[in-house]
Amino acid sequence: MSQVRRRLAQTTSALGLMSALVISVCSVFIVATPAPASAASKQFSYTCGTGGPFTFTANTPITVTLSAPDSVAAGQTFDLTVNIPALTLAQAATANNTVQATLTMTATGGSVSDAGAKSGPTITSGQNASQPGNVVYKIAAGATTTTKVSVDPGDLKLGLTTGSTTTATCTTTSTEVLDVTIGTGNGGGTNDDVVAYVCDVPTSTTDTNYPSEADVDIKVVMTPPTTASANADASITWTGTIQATGDTLKAPQAWPASGAKLFATIKATGAGAPATATGEGSFTTTIQPGADITTLPSITIKVKPTTTGTVSLTAGDLAFGTSSTSPVLKCTAPTTGLKAYTFTVGNASTSPSPTTTSPTPTNTSPRPTTTRTSTVTITPSSSTTRKSQTPKAGADTGAGGTMGPDGRLFILTGTALVGAAAVGGLIMRRRSIKG
Repeated sequence: MSQVRRRLAQTTSALGLMSALVISVCSVFIVATPAPASAASKQFSYTCGTGGPFTFTANTPITVTLSAPDSVAAGQTFDLTVNIPALTLAQAATANNTVQATLTMTATGGSVSDAGAKSGPTITSGQNASQPGNVVYKIAAGATTTTKVSVDPGDLKLGLTTGSTTTATCTTTSTEVLDVTIGTGNGGGTNDDVVAYVCDVPTSTTDTNYPSEADVDIKVVMTPPTTASANADASITWTGTIQATGDTLKAPQAWPASGAKLFATIKATGAGAPATATGEGSFTTTIQPGADITTLPSITIKVKPTTTGTVSLTAGDLAFGTSSTSPVLKCTAPTTGLKAYTFTVGNASTSPSPTTTSPTPTNTSPRPTTTRTSTVTITPSSSTTRKSQTPKAGADTGAGGTMGPDGRLFILTGTALVGAAAVGGLIMRRRSIKG
C-alpha cells in the first residue's frame, strides 16, 4: 500500500510541475498583445550649404524624415509628409514668419501631384529659431502599378515665406528610397475617417499666414442616431481632430476677435435626405491671428429624411468665421475616398386615434330591490397554490458559456494541481521518513 501511495504522490507532483508551466505560458498568452502596424517612414541626412536666412553648424547635417501610409491602392493619391527639424536663424525674426521648403523628388511607380514650394514650420517674432514642423506633398500611385511606389528624395531648398528671398540648398548622399506597397491601403483618406482638407483664405484676400494652400489632415467622426423616422429631424454629432501628419491649421489675419465659429457641412444620400446639411459650433478659447488652431468644437448637424431606407453620410467642407456664407477661412474636402456613416430610417410614428363611445341610455323607472343572503365556502385548488420554481435555464452570467474557456480556466486548473502537488510531496516526505 505504501508503494501505491508513493507512486500516486510522485504522479501528482509531476502533474503539479506541469501545471506550473501551464500557468506561466497562459499568463504570457493573456498579457501579450499584437503590436500595431506603423506607417512607412525613413530618415535622410542632409548637408546644407551657406547662404539663406539660416545658420547651419559646420559638418553637422540635419535629419529630414519622410513618412507615408504602409500601403495604397493603385490609382490612389497619398500624403508624403516631410518633417523639417528646428532651424537656427542668422538673426532673430522681426515678425511672425514661416519656413518655406521645396523638396525635389522622383516617384517611381507614381507621380508628384503638387511639386513646388510648401509652407512649413512657424517662426515667432523675436525668436532666433523655427519650430519643427511638416510639409506635405501629394503622390499619385500609377493606375497600372502592381508592386510599389518608390520615393527618392533629392535636393531640399529652405527659405522664408516673407522677407528674405534667399534660400539654402541642402543635399543628401543617401541612395535609399521610401517604398509604399501597392495593396488595399487607403492612401490617407480612402474609406478612412482622416480627411485630407485643402485650406485657404478667400481668393480675393491677401494673407501672409496663407501664402499658399495648406494640406490639413482632420480626423472626422460622425455619430448617427440609433433610431430615426421619416419626416423627422435626425441629429448627427460631428467631431474633428487635427492630425500631426499634415500642415498646421493657422488662424488667418482676418480671424474675428470674438464670436468665431466653425461651420461643418456633411453630404447625405438615401431615404430622401437633403444633399447637404450644415451645423455650427463656437470656439470657447480666444485665438490670435497667425496662431495654430489646435482644437475644433463638436457640432450637432440635423438631417431630415423624407422616406424610409438607409441614409449615408460623408464629410463635407468646413468654414471658419462668423458666417458660413462669408468665411475668413475655408477647408475643402475631397470628393472621393471618404468614409461613409449610415443609419436606418423607419416609418414615421403616428399617435393613436381617440376612441368615441356612445353613452348608454339610462332607465329612470324605479325597480324593486331583491336581497339574497348566501354562504360560499372556497377550497383552494392545487392549480392556484403558489410554488417556488427554479428557472430551467439558470441565470444568465454573460458570454462565458458561449465563448468557451479562456486563459483564466487554465490558470485555475493549474493552481488546483499545484495544491495537489504540495499534498503529494508531503505524503512522499512522511513515507520516506517512516520507511
